[in-house]
Amino acid sequence: MAGSSTRKGSAAETEVRAVAAAGGRISTAVETVIEGKSAQVRLAVAVLLAEGHLLVEDVPGVGKTMLAKALARAINCSVRRVQFTPDLLPSDITGVSVYNQNTREFEFRPGAIFANIVVGDEINRASPKTQSALLECMEERQVTVDGVTYLLDPPFMVIATQNPIEMEGTYPLPEAQRDRFTARIALGYPAVDAELEMLDSHGGGAPLEDLEPVADDLEVAKMIAAVRRIHVADSVRRYAVDLVTATRQHPDLRLGASPRATLHLLRAARAVAALEDREYVLPDDLQALAEPVLAHRLLLSADAQIARRSAPAVVADIIASVPVPAPASRRPA
Repeated sequence: MAGSSTRKGSAAETEVRAVAAAGGRISTAVETVIEGKSAQVRLAVAVLLAEGHLLVEDVPGVGKTMLAKALARAINCSVRRVQFTPDLLPSDITGVSVYNQNTREFEFRPGAIFANIVVGDEINRASPKTQSALLECMEERQVTVDGVTYLLDPPFMVIATQNPIEMEGTYPLPEAQRDRFTARIALGYPAVDAELEMLDSHGGGAPLEDLEPVADDLEVAKMIAAVRRIHVADSVRRYAVDLVTATRQHPDLRLGASPRATLHLLRAARAVAALEDREYVLPDDLQALAEPVLAHRLLLSADAQIARRSAPAVVADIIASVPVPAPASRRPA
């Protein structure tokens, strides 16, 4: 029995080490295109391994779409890009049934959602009706058109970019849509050194075209399976629930995070642990992920808005107020 336990531990260590190594290769490849944003790139890879979806929100011109395209190219998966515009229709995303006069039958023509990585560029420039076409796809990994359900091939990830809601020509994302995004990140403006390096690399060529794939869909599927097996102690699970429950009771919020948010928080924490070559999740992982995973799901109360409070600030308050669990066994028995 002791030998069996040792073999299991050794196999788990090897599995996690492989995830960390592959994740490092993917991050390094993406960073050849997106300079000076290693934390954001790392989080994007973690969301991929957590079987989630990523919302990249920032002002125009900081590399949101480039990040999505670089990640897709690095893992050599099928990728489709959708430019969201006010006249985009739901059928443009999901697909449509077309009558074939030769066979006298309707044929389904897949939409842009049928890819491993779907890049939704400027998602909040389309109407809420069109945005809602993604709801079933993102949650259930399937598309239903004319009563027929079509499954989406794994791995499947939506990387959507959006401009801040204050920008002209934008629509706010519905709450149900925001809740389906595992995390939201902002790239921000690059540091001076990174921007100088960008001028050298992008000014004389196209780094995205030179980016060679460092993984494929089969390897990503194995990484995802390994991430699912990362150990989470009972106390850490309870801590995740306590963090999310606190958002539902905070006086500055009129809408807290959903149970789906708790699932996304734990899945992302498992992915981060694996990328850091750990077989277990720490409370620190949950604290680091709380803002990107929870903040975009929260709705501030009227008084909080008047006081110019922000959702990230509320999340920081919650992290400071919720007791951290005592150290427990880090590995499964």
